[in-house]
Amino acid sequence: MSTFIGTVSFFTCVCEALLLNAQRYSITKHLPEFTQLEALIDCLHQYPFATPFSYKVLANIPSPLHFSDYTAKHFPLYAIHLGTRSPTAPLMLFVGGVHGLERIGSQVLLSYLHAITERLVWDRSLQHTLQQVHLVFIPLVNPVGMAKCYRSNGNHIDLMRNAPVECSEKAALLVGGHRLSPHIPWFRGQEGQPMEIEAAALASYVIAQTQHRPVTLSLDCHSGFGVKDRLWFPYAHSAIKPFPYIGDIYHLRDKFLSTYPNHNYVFEPQALHYLCHGDLWDHISEQCLIQQQSILPLTLEMGSWRWIKKNPLQLRQSLGIFNPMRPQRVQRVLQKHIVLMDFLINATANYDAWFKHKDNHHYQQQAIMRWYS
Repeated sequence: MSTFIGTVSFFTCVCEALLLNAQRYSITKHLPEFTQLEALIDCLHQYPFATPFSYKVLANIPSPLHFSDYTAKHFPLYAIHLGTRSPTAPLMLFVGGVHGLERIGSQVLLSYLHAITERLVWDRSLQHTLQQVHLVFIPLVNPVGMAKCYRSNGNHIDLMRNAPVECSEKAALLVGGHRLSPHIPWFRGQEGQPMEIEAAALASYVIAQTQHRPVTLSLDCHSGFGVKDRLWFPYAHSAIKPFPYIGDIYHLRDKFLSTYPNHNYVFEPQALHYLCHGDLWDHISEQCLIQQQSILPLTLEMGSWRWIKKNPLQLRQSLGIFNPMRPQRVQRVLQKHIVLMDFLINATANYDAWFKHKDNHHYQQQAIMRWYS
C-alpha cells in the first residue's frame, strides 16, 4: 500500500513539474511591454532633468503564469508621474493595456513616454509646460491578460464591462456586456461581486487624483473597431443622455480641428455605435460628477480593420485582429498619434482657453444638434 501511495505521489509530482514547465514562459518574449515599462522606470531614475518624477504601484495583480526570468508572484500595476506636484494643477492621464489582446495601445504609450523622457533633457518648452500640468502614465492595466493574449483579465472578466453601471437602454448583444459565462468574451463578472483588482485600482486612483484639480483629461488607448481612428467619449450606457461636459468636449474638438485640419480622427460619443453595460469611464465620470470633480475621458479606438485590409493573412493569429503585425506598420502607428498626445498635454496646460469657457453653451448646442438631434 505504501509503495502504491509513493508511486502516486511521485507521479503527481512529475505531472506538477511538467505543468509548471509548460507554463514557464520568458517574460521578455511573452510580455515585452512589461519589461520595457520597468526599463523606462529605471531610466527615469537616472535621467538628469529637473522635472519631478515618481511612480506608484496601484495594485499587485496575482499572476497564474510562471516566467523563467521573472520570479515574483504578482505583476505591479504601475502609474508614472511627471510634471508639477501641485495637487491643484490640471491633470493629463494616459492609459493603455486594458484589453490584453490590444497590445498596440500599450506600445503607443510606451513609445510616447520614451520620447517625453528624451525631450525633457533638452526641450525647455516641454519643461516649462510640465511646470503647469501633471502627467500620469498607466501603460499596462492588464498584464496577465496581455501575457495570455486574452481580451479579459486572468479571471476571464472584461475590465471595460466590469463597472457597476447599467445600460439605460438596449445594450448590444454580448458585445455590450453579459453575465452568461466567463468563457464568452465581454463577460461582466457575476452580479453582486466587487470589481476586479485592475478595474477597481484604476477607478479609485483616477477619482482620487482628480480631486481639487480644475480639470482632468484622459486618453485610453484601444484598437479593433472600424477602418478609421476614432476618439470616443462617454456615455456608453445611453444614446439619449448627453455627457455633462459635452460643450467642453465639442470646444476641445473644435480647437483640435482648427489647429490640425488634416487629421483623420472621427470625434464622437461611443453610443453612436453601440451601448454597453459596465463601462469603466462611465463609472469614473459618474463618481467624479457626484463629487463635483471635472474629468473629460477620451478613448482612442485605433481602426484595426485597416491593417487587416492591407494584410488579410494576419487574421490567422489572434493578435492580428487588433494589432498591426508588420514592423513598418507598427512603426507608423507609434509615430501617428504623437500630434494628438502633444495637443492634449498643451490643451490641459491651457485649459482656461476652452474649459468652462463663456461660449461653451454655444458649443453644447452644436454638439447636441450633431450627435443627439
